[in-house]
Amino acid sequence: MPKQTARPAFVPLLISAALAFIALTSRAGPVSLGIFDAQSDVGAVRHAGTASYNPRTQEYSMSGSGANMWADRDEFHYLWKRMTGDFILTARMHLLGTAAEPHRKIGWTVRPSLDTGSPHVVAVAHGNGLTDLQYRPAAGAQTMEQTSPIQGADVLQLERRGSAYTLSAARFGEPFTVEKSVDVALGDAVYVGLFVCAHDKDRTERAVFSDVRITVPAKVDFVPYRDYIGSNIEILDVASGHRRSIYHSPDSLQAPNWTRDGRALIYNRNGRLYRLDLAANKPLEIDTGFAHDNNNDHVLSFDGKMLGISDQGAQGNNVSLVYTLPAAGGMPKKITLLGPSYLHGWSPDGKFLTYTGGRNGNFDIYKIPSGGGEEIRLTDAPSLEDGPEYTPDGKYIYFNSARTGLMQLWRMRPDGSAQEQVTHSDSNDWFAHISPDGKLIAYLSFPRDIKPEEHPFYRQVYLRIMPVGGEPAKVIAYVYGGQGTINTPSWAPDSKRLAFVSNSDTLAGR
Repeated sequence: MPKQTARPAFVPLLISAALAFIALTSRAGPVSLGIFDAQSDVGAVRHAGTASYNPRTQEYSMSGSGANMWADRDEFHYLWKRMTGDFILTARMHLLGTAAEPHRKIGWTVRPSLDTGSPHVVAVAHGNGLTDLQYRPAAGAQTMEQTSPIQGADVLQLERRGSAYTLSAARFGEPFTVEKSVDVALGDAVYVGLFVCAHDKDRTERAVFSDVRITVPAKVDFVPYRDYIGSNIEILDVASGHRRSIYHSPDSLQAPNWTRDGRALIYNRNGRLYRLDLAANKPLEIDTGFAHDNNNDHVLSFDGKMLGISDQGAQGNNVSLVYTLPAAGGMPKKITLLGPSYLHGWSPDGKFLTYTGGRNGNFDIYKIPSGGGEEIRLTDAPSLEDGPEYTPDGKYIYFNSARTGLMQLWRMRPDGSAQEQVTHSDSNDWFAHISPDGKLIAYLSFPRDIKPEEHPFYRQVYLRIMPVGGEPAKVIAYVYGGQGTINTPSWAPDSKRLAFVSNSDTLAGR
């Protein structure tokens, strides 16, 4: 389907906040705090807390003391930044060691001041596995809570829309549980950050926070394909699920595709293709001749020598057609004569291209000789079919289809026979990508509240993996993205890593 291509806000620190910070913290020498502005001990803690950021792993290590975060006052260590407007806070988190106090706490907290009795909203993971949403509606008021049904959550997300705050929690690998929401008027300018509370004034507890993302979402009234927000190219370690944000742009970057030598990613930016050298972290535009209106459907041949694209420029009368060119760049060769055609895969032997074709108002899967010729229709269901991709052994073409209601993953033989459903989930599943070793499938899951035939920008989505032999599937990333996140094959050649795009109006995850 058509696939194409912002801006952080700065809020000055209040004088009172600056004075509070000076009074509450003292640091000898510079300490990297990543995406955060500063750190503070809130309340009369007996033991000063610490926070630091490891730029190599992009993890935060924290320690904190404090009697509690409850009732009418708080004591804890806080790693924070100042923000306005809407945001989504997401992180994986782990308390270190063991303690007799079952209610030692870590998580996210939002508050208008660093005062001990400040109003607040807190997403909390307790040492005993309890997960809840706590809130103090006014300064000095009693804290209240909504308890989540999940036990042992290590992924917490706290979203603000206006004055509404929503907690989502999960054990890593699982979808978020039933959400808990409260409406608390904290004001527009707030402190936002991670915390550690020992729940014991005489102790200090330690925690590690990873995959930390502060996302500024698209405005509610944004217009798709006209209004864009910033992008982060990320690399995910499949075994651990840990993510690293490696490149940021205020523009819409889409569909990173790993080169066969493992040295670079090819991605779409404003209709043009770029090669991001992973060693230098520097992008260079790929010469695609007249093709300057590329969709995010670029695909490398299995030998890495050729690049297939879908361009919807004037050469094709502004209708998306499939072209091929050398991977290093060059003049594109037209392959499909009919459009719209959206490329998704090469056969391993390089002889065929497979794509989604819109013909007579219906979108089905087609293949065509890679040098051009007659197209061959492979599916004929009345629903949308999209994302066809060959397995590395050439035995199957995976695709997604809405023929059973929700969008789900399917597969078939390369001649279109033996079509069978692969996922049976309660989400809308798109873009099956098979690992180079043929063992795993990575794909994108949209919530069921979108139309099955749509894969929109700027939604909360899951990256999932599952064995090629079939379900169960596992969530490996909780992402704000969607369109352009993982439209193209994006496995590293070693089958150990995935590249994808997340979105935010600010630099997130660094």
